[in-house]
Amino acid sequence: MSDLTQAWLDFWNGDLARAEDIVHEDFVWHVAPLTGGPSQDHTGREGLVEWVRGSHQTMPGLKFTVEVGPISQEPFHVLRWFAEAGAVSFHGTDILRVDNGRIAEYWLNADGLWAAQQLGITPS
Repeated sequence: MSDLTQAWLDFWNGDLARAEDIVHEDFVWHVAPLTGGPSQDHTGREGLVEWVRGSHQTMPGLKFTVEVGPISQEPFHVLRWFAEAGAVSFHGTDILRVDNGRIAEYWLNADGLWAAQQLGITPS
């Protein structure tokens, strides 16, 4: 695993200080809303940090491991991961676009609805 993708994994595992070194200041991420509908775009490194912080607050003990990858074809890196926090577990795939050594854009494909159902946030 490259240093950058390892740092991305460390960041998602709660080392939020890594964001400044690995995430571009003009960062953009794309994610489909839990309730359905088209992908929503979000911008900014600080928004990403708050999202990850909130994920750890909602799911104490949240831990990500890489199952496949990274698969790299510059400027893209793809990771298939598994996450668990207690009895909650889910999978996802990250597509990262790297610019000048930092992650500039991120597409998330995850079992977010499944995670929310396990947490009791949305009905099964």
